[in-house]
Amino acid sequence: MKQSNTSNKKIALLIIVAALGYFVDIYDLVLFGVVKAESLNQIMPHASDVVKAATGKYLFNMQMLGMLIGGLLWGILGDKKGRLKVLFGSILLYSLANIVNAFVSDVSTYAIVRVIAGIGLAGELGAGITLVSEMMSKEKRGYGTMVIVTFGALGAVVASLVGSKGAAIAGILHDLSGVTF
Repeated sequence: MKQSNTSNKKIALLIIVAALGYFVDIYDLVLFGVVKAESLNQIMPHASDVVKAATGKYLFNMQMLGMLIGGLLWGILGDKKGRLKVLFGSILLYSLANIVNAFVSDVSTYAIVRVIAGIGLAGELGAGITLVSEMMSKEKRGYGTMVIVTFGALGAVVASLVGSKGAAIAGILHDLSGVTF
C-alpha cells in the first residue's frame, strides 16, 4: 500500500501527538509516585507516617479506579464519536485534572482529582495506538506503535529525573526564600 506525501505527514503528526500524549501519561504516573509523599506532608502535616502511607495507597488506588473507568468509557466513545476526539479529549481531561491537582488542600479533593486524572490517562494510549494502527500499512505499523511506546518509557525516565532534581531545587529555593513550593 503506497501512501501519499500528505498521508505520510498526517501519520507522522498523529504519531507525534500520540507519542507525546503517552510520554505525559507515564510521566504523570511516575511523578505522582515521586511527589505523593511530600504532597501528603503538606495536606496532612500532623498525620502519622502509617496514615500517610495508607492515604498514598488510597490515592493511587483511586487513580487506578479512574483508569479502569476511563478505559471502558474512552473505548466506547472512540467507537461512537471517533478516536481522534477521544485522543484529544483524554489529553485535555488529564491535563486539566493535573492542573487542578496542584491546588488540592484535602484528601477527599485529592482523591476525586486523581480519579478524574485516571479517567483521562486511560483514553490516550488506546486511541493513539488504534489510530496509528488503522492509518499505517500493515508492514509499517509496528514502527509507529514502537515510537509511541518508546516515548512513554522516556516519560518515566524524565519524571524520575525531574522528581529527584526538582525536590532538591524546591528545597534550595525554600531555604533561600522561605516559600514552600
